[in-house]
Amino acid sequence: MAKNLVDLLWRKDASERADGRRGPRSRVSVDAVVSGAIELADAGGAEAMTIRALAQSLDLTAMSVYTHVNSRADLLVLMVDEAHARMATSPADGAGWRARVRRVADENLALFRAHAWLLDVDDARVVVGPGTIAKYDRELRAFDDAGLSAVERDAALSFVLDFVRATAARMRGSAERERFGPFWADAAPRVTGYLGADFPLAQAVGQAAGEAMDGPYDADVAWDFGVARVIDGLAGIVSDSSPR
Repeated sequence: MAKNLVDLLWRKDASERADGRRGPRSRVSVDAVVSGAIELADAGGAEAMTIRALAQSLDLTAMSVYTHVNSRADLLVLMVDEAHARMATSPADGAGWRARVRRVADENLALFRAHAWLLDVDDARVVVGPGTIAKYDRELRAFDDAGLSAVERDAALSFVLDFVRATAARMRGSAERERFGPFWADAAPRVTGYLGADFPLAQAVGQAAGEAMDGPYDADVAWDFGVARVIDGLAGIVSDSSPR
C-alpha cells in the first residue's frame, strides 16, 4: 500500500494501521533507510543511490525497502529533507543583516560541499518536509529588521540560495580544475606567444588574475567576491535604518 509522502516526511508511525491498531514493527526504520541512502549518495553521488544498492547495504531485499518508501524519487525527497534537518548552523549573536545573510550563504555552501548529490535533486515536494520548513524559517530570519515585506523576504532568500547553488555546482568540478593546473602552467606562455599583441585587455587582466589566484580560477576567491556582491545587491531594498 502506497504511503503518503507527507506522512513519511513527518515520520507518521508506519506500524500504525488504518484502524488505529498497531501491526508488527519492521526491524529497519524509515530513518535507517534514509540514513543509509544518504551514505551511499555521499560516497558515490546520486546515481549510486539505487534501491538495489541500498537494499544490499542494509541487508534487505529491494522489496523490503519499498515497504518503507514508495519509490526512489520519494526517497530522494526524504534524503534532501534529512540533509536540511542535519545542517550545522551557528547563532546570529546580534549580528546585522549582512552578517546574517553571509552566514546563511556559507552554511548552504557547506551543505552542498558535504552532500554534492543535492545538486542533482530538484523536486519541489521537499518544501513540505519538517527539516526543510525549519531551514526556511531559520533562514528567513536573516532578514529580520530589514524592512522587507513577506514576499520580498522570500524573494531575497531565494536570490541568495540560487547564487549559492550555482556556485556550488561550479565548485563541484574542482577536481577537474586541479588537473588543469599543470596543463595551464605549460599552456599559458604558449598561448601568450601565439596572441602577441592581440586582445591586450584579456591578456593583462588574465595575467593579473592568474598570478593572484595561481591559476585561471580560484573557487574561494570567486565565492568571496560573488557573495559580497549578492549582499550589496540586496542593500538596495533593505531599509536604511536597518542595522548592518
